[in-house]
Amino acid sequence: MIELLKDLLRWLTSGSQWSGTDGIATRLLEHLQYSLLATLVAAAIALPVGLLIGHTGRGAFLAINLSGFGRALPTVGLVTLVFLASGLSMWPVYISLVALAVPVIVTNTYAGMAAVDPEVGDAARGQGMRWYQVLFQVELPLALPLIMTGLRLACVQVVATATIAAYVSFGGLGRYVFDGLAQRDLVQVLGGAVLVAVLAIALDLALAGVQRLLFRNRPPRAHAH
Repeated sequence: MIELLKDLLRWLTSGSQWSGTDGIATRLLEHLQYSLLATLVAAAIALPVGLLIGHTGRGAFLAINLSGFGRALPTVGLVTLVFLASGLSMWPVYISLVALAVPVIVTNTYAGMAAVDPEVGDAARGQGMRWYQVLFQVELPLALPLIMTGLRLACVQVVATATIAAYVSFGGLGRYVFDGLAQRDLVQVLGGAVLVAVLAIALDLALAGVQRLLFRNRPPRAHAH
């Protein structure tokens, strides 16, 4: 076990392992590209849906049950299905990652909106604010902490799952996992897994830092929402 850990450390710190088209730096950038693009597309789809459901109260059953759907989604199966339908391209990977992230963002966005005290919205409407003003100037700011939490969770899940790009012969850190399995190279498999885990943790910490900066002056009551 100690020898394996030593080999893993050498693999991770080797200069040659970080350079070239198959190096860790290149694979890391590919993985980030897949993950961030999929998360942004998912957010563009899920945020309006979650905000609409939370504001109107309609479709709450859908929002609540989407979380369970996301956990039950067979990602590799979906990749294979889309791959068979569309051929060799990145579409199967992006569709699968977006489908994974959307339920998390919708659910947390709805939860954030639902946690806003209805009396706050009523007071805003009583002052003559239109529905979109109530939504964007009153409800959305109060719901932002939970919405940000949903984005963090979605991003971490997507980073962990983006290894499937290598399943259909594309890049990313999953390349080390799949190639290592094919070559029976345990060090390479572990190296890929460690890099994915470190990337997921780093992005989560970065987003947590952004969240703290955004809400550092907010009173404790707003965080409770």
